[in-house]
Amino acid sequence: MILYRPVGANEYALIEQSGFTRFPPRLPEQPIFYPVTNEKYASEIAEKWNLKYNAEYKSYVLKFEVRDDFIRKYKPRTVGASYHEEYWIPAEELDEFNNNIVGQIGVYRVFEETGGCYGNH
Repeated sequence: MILYRPVGANEYALIEQSGFTRFPPRLPEQPIFYPVTNEKYASEIAEKWNLKYNAEYKSYVLKFEVRDDFIRKYKPRTVGASYHEEYWIPAEELDEFNNNIVGQIGVYRVFEETGGCYGNH
């Protein structure tokens, strides 16, 4: 299954350090990891939330694949509009999630402080 993850610059740097193969551990105040099911929702979060509230100069939409047999363990949840669909992965299961990523995590879109998007990848 193809999933997306909107991230700020700090989280992006940690993913880059992993060789684009793993998401970093959650912080103590972040008990859930939220990958989303579509680019529209991920871009909305990256542009309208991450840039506005995280005081980072760039926000990224990452695209990656997770083994179907693994992600089926989780139920997708709709958390607003019909396309606001995401998976809730408990923080303690993030290592297993990372082990089920197929290939590398790719950069799909990048937003900068001005709010403009500069590219699909």
